[in-house]
Amino acid sequence: MMKTTLSLFSVLLGLAVMTQGVTAEDKTISLFNGKDLAGWKIHGTEKWYVENGELVCESGPDGEYGYLATEEQYKDFELTVEFKQSADGNSGIFFRSSLDGTKISGWQVEVAPPNKNSGGVYESYGRGWLIKPEAEEQKALKYGEWNTMKIRVVGGHVTTWLNDVQMIDLKDEKIGKANGSIALQIHSGGGIKVNWRNLNVKVIGK
Repeated sequence: MMKTTLSLFSVLLGLAVMTQGVTAEDKTISLFNGKDLAGWKIHGTEKWYVENGELVCESGPDGEYGYLATEEQYKDFELTVEFKQSADGNSGIFFRSSLDGTKISGWQVEVAPPNKNSGGVYESYGRGWLIKPEAEEQKALKYGEWNTMKIRVVGGHVTTWLNDVQMIDLKDEKIGKANGSIALQIHSGGGIKVNWRNLNVKVIGK
């Protein structure tokens, strides 16, 4: 009887050790299921669709701004996403954003052609560019190939990495007060096509 009790205690102790330190911060959520746009909302007339398990944004006949925003809001998080610029590639990843039609408030991590500040942070309908990466860091972009962008937002502290190269590190009081959705952008002008995959967010502090 004593041996059985000790064995059960050992199992329970082992489980406690295994789960110790596992918090909501460690939980990674997939934002894209590879099949459809469940969990997202389209804003505008530009094209958003799924092809070969990838999320595709493409200019429509209007050639205007378009957005695909999460239905959920994410305040403090670490987002990783892969993108490939098939044509032009002028796009972006918004955080703590809200939309009224295609007018967006929030902050954009730039996704753009070479030497156009990919990984920098831009405030739409506000202060404009808050920070741009240095020219040397911008060489990390592999145009026409798959790239990995990582965005970490905690309070008013924003850090971005492109293909494991840190692009910017920003602290901003206004960002720290905001909350909202994650949104992908397709820029106006037409002729743009970007493929996305492996959109994963790790929520911090819940």
